[in-house]
Amino acid sequence: MRYLVTGGAGFIGSNFIRYIFNKYGADAQVVNLDKLTYAGIRENLAEYEGKPNYRFLQGDISEPADVEEAYKGIGGQGIDVVVNFAAETHVDRSLMEAGSFIRTDVHGVLVLLEEARKHAPRLKKFIQISTDEVYGSIESGSFRETDPLSPRNPYSASKCGGDRMAYAYSETYGLPVVVTRASNNYGPFQYPEKLIPLFVTNAIDDQPLPLYGDGKNVRDWLYVEDHCAAVDFLVEHGQKGEIYNIGGGNEIENIEITHRILELTGKPKSLIKPVADRQGHDRRYSLDTTKLEKLGFRTKATFEEAIVRTVDWYKQNEAWWRAIKEKSAEFKRYYEQQYGKR
Repeated sequence: MRYLVTGGAGFIGSNFIRYIFNKYGADAQVVNLDKLTYAGIRENLAEYEGKPNYRFLQGDISEPADVEEAYKGIGGQGIDVVVNFAAETHVDRSLMEAGSFIRTDVHGVLVLLEEARKHAPRLKKFIQISTDEVYGSIESGSFRETDPLSPRNPYSASKCGGDRMAYAYSETYGLPVVVTRASNNYGPFQYPEKLIPLFVTNAIDDQPLPLYGDGKNVRDWLYVEDHCAAVDFLVEHGQKGEIYNIGGGNEIENIEITHRILELTGKPKSLIKPVADRQGHDRRYSLDTTKLEKLGFRTKATFEEAIVRTVDWYKQNEAWWRAIKEKSAEFKRYYEQQYGKR
């Protein structure tokens, strides 16, 4: 199979490429198109550089010329499957500057789909990676794929736009689009601005853990390897024009996660620093994953075992995250802007 993976130098994208190569080896070819913004780290996949079945392209999914080049594949052999992980993803950043989210998460999807139309005869699947946040918050029960969408922040609104654009191209032009809506991911190589890697690395350094509000916001946590396995499964089994929720089945309050991280790092609860809540902070996300399970897929990792693996990874790979937190002026600027006045 010949893959185009966009955003492949980021957290989930790099894990997916590694998953594909670990599973299929030389039988898979991957073109990795990534803009290398602050969260894109080419070195995440350094072990594949120079191999004949891997090609890295620095480019922007919002730029037609970059996308056209990526669709050529390796050696002009073309592409069978597109998996679009490329996105601006952090809610907090979307509250500061929403324009880049619209450019990448909506217009970028449009550019990818327009190029896909040119390759439609041979394209087997176009996987648009969306998010559970497009549904909005839910007090009880779980969202199904047929429920109304009600995004409540600029990030989720931009992902909703890309989600619906992909679906529209399936309905209008017959493209083999599958849309996935996943819950909160965690695991190795996650940029340390998100809750789990930020709190783990802050705890290691005895720095405060800035916990929003009362800490009782609930998220369903999905181990990144399970997410990659689900996407791979849907490349083969997902039906054209269908939407699939991908959840971890691990609904946990943020305060509980914080306490577990402190236990695993051997640090005191006094490091917890309650801060002013995020604007429009959704209280609870929850996904009904019956549709995907009936198709034959179930996640494997429990939160308890995977959070241990995740914390251990950050303990063992300090050089990776210290290069970001201690040497990146962009990260320091963001952190001060986000938490300095809270």
